[in-house]
Amino acid sequence: MKSLLPLLIQLIISPIVSAAIDAYQFPNDELSVRYHKLIAELRCPQCLNTNIAGSDAMIAKGLRSETHRLLLDGKTDHEILDFMRDRYGDFILYNPRVTGGTAVLWFGPLLFVVIAMVILVSIVRRRRVLSKQEVDVEQLNALLGKRKGEQH
Repeated sequence: MKSLLPLLIQLIISPIVSAAIDAYQFPNDELSVRYHKLIAELRCPQCLNTNIAGSDAMIAKGLRSETHRLLLDGKTDHEILDFMRDRYGDFILYNPRVTGGTAVLWFGPLLFVVIAMVILVSIVRRRRVLSKQEVDVEQLNALLGKRKGEQH
């Protein structure tokens, strides 16, 4: 039993120790801040809903490395995000840009709410008009009934 304890400890600790920690060097703090902001904004293509900063997937590690390289090459944040979007599609951006394709997703639900409100208002108005017409017909019949009764 004593001989199994060190083996168990090694099995538990080895994945933690073998996990790669990205230690990218930057010439200044501004690039480091931009790097951390960018990797928080980019979604891991392999993971369901994790940014590349928090993902251990191989593709996320590659994207972090690519982001580091692009920053050192002097690319702007916008250029880096465009590069990633061109390569992986809108999915990689947590806040995709509004384009013809994404406009339907962004504004479609609002359009459906507006259409539903227009339909609801028209139904309510139509019912008011019909109920008013029914009241007018009843009043007209009542008046006509009184007049017929008066003539006899």
